[in-house]
Amino acid sequence: MSSDPLALYNAKRDFAKTAEPAGTLAPGNGNSFIVQKHDATRLHWDFRLELDGVLKSWAVTRGPSLDPNEKRLAVRTEDHPLSYATFEGTIPKGEYGGGTVMLWDRGTWSVIKGKSPEDLEKGHLHFVLDGERMKGEWLLIRLKPRGKEKRENWLLRKIDDGYAGGTDTLVETALTSVTTDRTMQEIAEGKKPKKVEKARAKKKAPASRGRSTSKGKAKGAPPAFSPPQLCTLVDSVPDGSAWMHEVKYDGYRAVIAVGGGTAKVYTRNGLDWTDKFQAIADAAAALPVDSALLDGEIVAFKDGRPNFSTLKNAISSAGDMTFFAFDLIELDGEDLRPLTNLQRKERLRPIITASDRLQFSEHVMGSGEKLFETMCAEGLEGIVSKQADAPYRGQRTKAWVKVKCTRRQEFVIVGWTTSDKARGFRSLLLGVHEDGKLRYAGKVGTGFSNDLMIELSEKLAKLERKTPTVEVPKNLGRAAVKGAHWVTPKLVAEIAFTETTPDKLLRHPSFLGLRGDKDAKDVVIEQPQAPPAAVPTDVPATSIKVSSRDRLIFPESKVTKGDLADYYAEVAGIMLPWAGRRPISLVRCPQGRARKCFFQKHDAGSFGDHVHQVPITEKDGSTENYLWVDDADGLVACVQMGTIEFHGWGSPVDHLEQPDRLVFDLDPDEGLDFGDTKKAAEHLKNQLAELGLTSFPMLSGGKGVHVVVPLTPDAEWPAVKSFADRFARALAQAEPDRFVATMSKAKRKGRIFIDWLRNQRGATAIMPYAARARAGAPVAAPVSWTELRDIDSAARWHVTDAAELIERAGSRALAGWGVAEQTLPDL
Repeated sequence: MSSDPLALYNAKRDFAKTAEPAGTLAPGNGNSFIVQKHDATRLHWDFRLELDGVLKSWAVTRGPSLDPNEKRLAVRTEDHPLSYATFEGTIPKGEYGGGTVMLWDRGTWSVIKGKSPEDLEKGHLHFVLDGERMKGEWLLIRLKPRGKEKRENWLLRKIDDGYAGGTDTLVETALTSVTTDRTMQEIAEGKKPKKVEKARAKKKAPASRGRSTSKGKAKGAPPAFSPPQLCTLVDSVPDGSAWMHEVKYDGYRAVIAVGGGTAKVYTRNGLDWTDKFQAIADAAAALPVDSALLDGEIVAFKDGRPNFSTLKNAISSAGDMTFFAFDLIELDGEDLRPLTNLQRKERLRPIITASDRLQFSEHVMGSGEKLFETMCAEGLEGIVSKQADAPYRGQRTKAWVKVKCTRRQEFVIVGWTTSDKARGFRSLLLGVHEDGKLRYAGKVGTGFSNDLMIELSEKLAKLERKTPTVEVPKNLGRAAVKGAHWVTPKLVAEIAFTETTPDKLLRHPSFLGLRGDKDAKDVVIEQPQAPPAAVPTDVPATSIKVSSRDRLIFPESKVTKGDLADYYAEVAGIMLPWAGRRPISLVRCPQGRARKCFFQKHDAGSFGDHVHQVPITEKDGSTENYLWVDDADGLVACVQMGTIEFHGWGSPVDHLEQPDRLVFDLDPDEGLDFGDTKKAAEHLKNQLAELGLTSFPMLSGGKGVHVVVPLTPDAEWPAVKSFADRFARALAQAEPDRFVATMSKAKRKGRIFIDWLRNQRGATAIMPYAARARAGAPVAAPVSWTELRDIDSAARWHVTDAAELIERAGSRALAGWGVAEQTLPDL
């Protein structure tokens, strides 16, 4: 047997015919990794780790997945030379591995602490990747042989960490080379590499779903500081599906202004603390935006959990800190405050690339109590609940509420008591503002390290004064503050405690740290209030009175008008990011789906104040008022008027002439089953991917599948229509026995109609989560490409499945569904 680890690699290739590098050993860095997308006999992703002077290689048949529950088969292949790490191009047909090769990812890797690279020979490797696309912890495990394998079979799996995500997130959205920005088709055609860095610098987040009309600041100028929206403390988690819930992070609230290649980090009060969080500012400055104003929380971790004391130490020592972004206030000069919480988060998601410094703060829809219980069990601070359809307001409101696992808040340090030991003090005396003056709130004597005590003692000594600024209640006696040293009330401390006594003193307090981001004058007691709009989940909150609630709209399913209204009120939070602020056409069936139904797209004001109008110029030059909604009341008001279905334009009301999506509706002939439609959708997805376009599947609620292609609003309707037309006709010409691109029923026999006509001005398509006027009360539902393979009907979900749909909308499987930064390619 040859001792040359590259002997097999060289034996398989004729270097007179292939452009692949010859296999020679050469020194490397020892810790690189690459992934090459390889369209050979079968599309796969070649995963390669640098080890022992070569690239250890595996062919991952379906590509790497960010879902920890997804185990991807990885077939061990021959070792490759380190020079292969830069190869991108085509291998001639008939040669070994013939096909197109894209350099899909690159970066460095290292084994988990306590593990060794030699573990690979034992059949398992636990490692960390720091690539442009693959990040965080991963695991390779060798399967036991069954005796018939020609090569070793391994499994590649993502470990559940901050970089985990949906099953399809990577392979379905990362469609271009990390070095040349070319698609697979462009590489196959031999097109010249693009200037990647220049192209990436120009990239912008998608401006879809509800663009504001505010012009904002000039392009590239960093926005000015804006006061963040604050939470109201409540004593229980708000009920209902209209709420989205996030983890409450134990850190410093921060607003980050990005623009002109720089970033500034502000505290909640507008103090410029960029120098304290320079690493985070540098990471934010590199975001793919011209300008942005981000809202979030800066944390430091201890034992895998955010820890306030650790954060204080990290600030003073320039330690590791992470910014969790949960809101986007402005983007590229556009004011996003009028948009809903969900719309802003979907605009935020694509511009935050997970790293050690920046993370996107995920949320769940509904199920807030379950999340709260989990957070408390994990020892975290609590949760924040937000009304999904509420705008951003830079003040404290009940649209954002917080629920804490343990009681904690800020107090003003008003003095200290001396210690009879060598340490600096026995306890700190605390105060809080009440009725315009400081009130004594007790003292805290735990939670201090020796170093912290020394630091505090030095600060307190500089503030010492002769007289107290608080009056100690007489019933406590002088002994409570005997020998007290009083200070000017400038320092603010974060204190955890179990409860307060009848005398309003803290019970079992513990010092967590000083808060430099809050003024002493603003410290008041936070009294937990009842949660707002706390209603049973089966009776959604809406101000619209629905008449004839018992009228059967879907007789075969016993679904009434009231049931339908309740469904739309429940799913408003997940539906409005797609259907809100968009011209809509309604399918109205006043007497139920089995009776006369009709389309309506114009309005003379009969729908009420919650259904809005936008004037649109028609082809003949006349102007008509089209309908649009932006809240749950608008949806329910339409149901009150007999609406079942909501169909929307491909562009929002704020930029009508620039579509933000393409929709290809796959409509099968009666003789075809759903399996044929699913395969057709997968084929469209692959053909779009060849052009560099990410797409997402949606069950139509009827018998077909919609392939949805998000667009950054750039091209206008004529260009979008032309692209859709030419794309559909090209598919039909390539496979005339399978597809047809014309509406003729006669020509559709045994084939699938690619309905591209949705992509022209004035045309509409069914909206995600909208009900259909069909037997069983089905709804249109987003799914992932992986899920689609196992679904047996386009009418999988119904109006009775609101709770499941809401839970799905916040799941890993649908994370990032319908969001992509892309423009039309040349075709």
